[in-house]
Amino acid sequence: MVKRKGASSSEEGWNYEAKVAEIEGIITRIEAGELELEAVFDQFATAVEYLRQCESFLQQRQQQVDLLIETLNEE
Repeated sequence: MVKRKGASSSEEGWNYEAKVAEIEGIITRIEAGELELEAVFDQFATAVEYLRQCESFLQQRQQQVDLLIETLNEE
């Protein structure tokens, strides 16, 4: 439980669905072709960082699910 509380406080204000929406917005802006080249690279770098955050979030949750399943199997 202590580990879970620590994870919650470090992720306070962070929302998976909001990050996905931001990534989709970035993709839309890039595909629209209205950004200057430098802005495209900046936006792309931001999207990649958000994708890494989302992947890390999902991996952490998968580990939690795996641990819960192990616990159920041991009972």
